[in-house]
Amino acid sequence: MDKFRAMDDDLDDGDGDGDGDGDSDALGPCVFVIKVARQMMKNNNYLIVDPATHQAVLVDPAWQIDTLHKALANTQASLRGILLTHAHPDHIDLARPLADFYNCPIWMSKQEIAASGFSARQLIAIDETPWRVGAMRIAPILTPGHTPGCVCYLIGDHLFTGDVLFAEGCGICNGTDAAHAMFDSLQRLKFRLRPETRIYPGHTYARPPGQRFADVLSYNMYLHFPDKHSFAAFRLRKGQSARALFDFV
Repeated sequence: MDKFRAMDDDLDDGDGDGDGDGDSDALGPCVFVIKVARQMMKNNNYLIVDPATHQAVLVDPAWQIDTLHKALANTQASLRGILLTHAHPDHIDLARPLADFYNCPIWMSKQEIAASGFSARQLIAIDETPWRVGAMRIAPILTPGHTPGCVCYLIGDHLFTGDVLFAEGCGICNGTDAAHAMFDSLQRLKFRLRPETRIYPGHTYARPPGQRFADVLSYNMYLHFPDKHSFAAFRLRKGQSARALFDFV
């Protein structure tokens, strides 16, 4: 897949090995990690390209619009839509300007739209009904907890989790009800995902994006609490360091 080879340091493959090739097989999508930053914050944006049609989607684009334009040019991809996992500013920052520039839709769950008030001319409210971009099947999975309408997107064997599931942990929960919802969402992912599914979170702490779910399951303690009450007690424990939230590798 040389035509999808990364051409700069901000565009990386999504298989966690740093080799610079799009993570794909003969028929599956190519996943590129686009690393962006603003001050202390560092995010992973994702460009997913259908190698059969060169149609692509972006996940949670933020901050460095020239980097995203360059990624699309380097991969010779045509942007056909923007997937938003949730409405926090660092995940929606460039959704409107990119949708305007490329004349493409923005997808967000109807629950998140209602809770956040996010609006855009190109916005489409989604449920869990899958749809296709090129040959890629996009399957939304509603995973509330970090926000009321968080969504993970399953594209082939690639899951884009935003701030729901990190390789090392899970997103912040605002109170007991949210933590209980997060527990249920993580249990749902455990039931739904195959061991070989690759996990692509919105932020990187210690391990690179593209970890196999079987490996994440082996070391992520938040996937092993027996019930929502013990999960919430630990997730909401006192003494957690806000500074550590930005201790990215």
